[in-house]
Amino acid sequence: MRTLERLSPDALRSTVITFRDAMKAHAPGINRLNVYPVPDGDTGTNMARTLDAVVAELEKAGEGSETTCEAISHGSLMGARGNSGVILSQILRGIAGTLRGTTEATATKVAEALKAASTAAYQAVLKPIEGTILTVVRESADAAGEAAQRGDSLAGVLRAAQAAGRSALARTPDMLPVLKDAGVVDAGGAGFMLLLDSALHVVDGEPMPEPEEIEGPTAEQLEAVAHRHSDNGVDVSELRYEVMYFMDLDDANIQAFKEGWGEIGDSIVVVGGDGIWNCHVHTNDIGAAVEVALDLGGRPKKIRVTDLFEEVAEEHDVREAAMRGHGDEHVRSRAGAGLPPVTCAVVAVASGDGIGELFGLLGVQGVVTGGQTLNPSTAELLAAVEAVNAQQVVVLPNNKNIIPVAEQLDGLTTKTVVVVPSKSMPEALAALVVYDPEAEGDVNGEEMAEAAASVATGEVTQAVRSTNTDAGPVEEGDWMGIARGPTFSGDEGIVAVNSTLDGVLADLLGKLVAPSAEIVTLIEGADATPAQTGMVHAWLAEHRPDVQVEVHRGGQPLYPYLLGVE
Repeated sequence: MRTLERLSPDALRSTVITFRDAMKAHAPGINRLNVYPVPDGDTGTNMARTLDAVVAELEKAGEGSETTCEAISHGSLMGARGNSGVILSQILRGIAGTLRGTTEATATKVAEALKAASTAAYQAVLKPIEGTILTVVRESADAAGEAAQRGDSLAGVLRAAQAAGRSALARTPDMLPVLKDAGVVDAGGAGFMLLLDSALHVVDGEPMPEPEEIEGPTAEQLEAVAHRHSDNGVDVSELRYEVMYFMDLDDANIQAFKEGWGEIGDSIVVVGGDGIWNCHVHTNDIGAAVEVALDLGGRPKKIRVTDLFEEVAEEHDVREAAMRGHGDEHVRSRAGAGLPPVTCAVVAVASGDGIGELFGLLGVQGVVTGGQTLNPSTAELLAAVEAVNAQQVVVLPNNKNIIPVAEQLDGLTTKTVVVVPSKSMPEALAALVVYDPEAEGDVNGEEMAEAAASVATGEVTQAVRSTNTDAGPVEEGDWMGIARGPTFSGDEGIVAVNSTLDGVLADLLGKLVAPSAEIVTLIEGADATPAQTGMVHAWLAEHRPDVQVEVHRGGQPLYPYLLGVE
């Protein structure tokens, strides 16, 4: 390929997409490197999901410099996940802000962009710590600046940044004792290096590095590093919760906000501007983490709370299972112990990580992993009910086989349990729209059940054996469209059969989405593809142009698409 002398908007797009693809491939290894500030093991995943959001924005944006850079900036701010993802978002925003309006970025301009990325990353962190991604970015940017001053080409500037970054990454254990104790380099820094690798791949055709088999620290090393103290004397092993939210707050108050968070937690990263901020902290006081914003006139929204202790335990379980030669065979539950008390909490069964996260955004305090072929036990549901911070609990089973199990819960606990007989994830989403955490359980149960029953739902899955159905004969491997709800008689039924996924989607949409429909919710499963999702959009645009479409990444197995129609 021809070596590029300038970085065009198209080359910048290609760099970001290559970076996203590389991060996904390398995420498992980068996850195993993560040890600071707690061994939550998700650095690679958070960076990959942040980049997913950026690429999604790029796919919707025009091809010019302004729209490309705006998509990178906005997508990274709104899609940033976890401490590493928030810092990465600021790096990308620094680069995009410098290159915005530049149709052919020179080597010098790219060096300036890396410097802006470093400056932005340091500004985002209340207490910058050397030996982290911050150091790797800074030393890379400094080397790029020196190369640009020497008159090096674009490839030369990027290669200088890459070499300096690799050197800095290798030295991170010497700068940060927690890394030396664990015998690893900084996970975030390793992730950032893939950005430079991607840029050199696009500019000069340099091969991308292959994912490595990384062992990561042992369970004993994880236990040791968890008890390191931060520089303000807080034992990071005692900071249980990761709190993240978006916030509307005047820019003039942001330093006071950071300092307020500094009094209650650690690992503080705040990025954004123009009144919109993405905020991350590790703390023991979830309520105070929200009140700091309110006291300054801010408005938090989309609050997400993760129990880091639970993540540590799961990581240890995974490693111990791997040592025993087999994986985790149990359904794991996550519940919101430690969240602020409410009158009525919700426990919901989720069949994919994306659905579980979506439930959390809609106020669910307890999420139990399960669904078709993986029904949780009564004990697992009961554990989630007991863990949530409320005496009244609504349970959303989201599968007809789980409803009888859920109905046993009320007699097994001193709490009041109300079961909303939801049979699918789209029904649960509709029910959660009307959920009120301060209403009584019976009131919530009645209103949520009514909302769930008002939704027509569809599922697409593949036949595991040949049979006859009301929609015609089915051969093993055929795709089936299953529908239920007010549009259909009976409990549920197979209404579409086709040898291709695209074909069954079109058939199911034709039967499920009435001309009077207003909203279609599409939940993508683990096997869904952008092309198939695009086909759904195209069908709706042609046949139901007035309908509003909402797409969520659910990650559920076996069912590439779940649909809800209102």
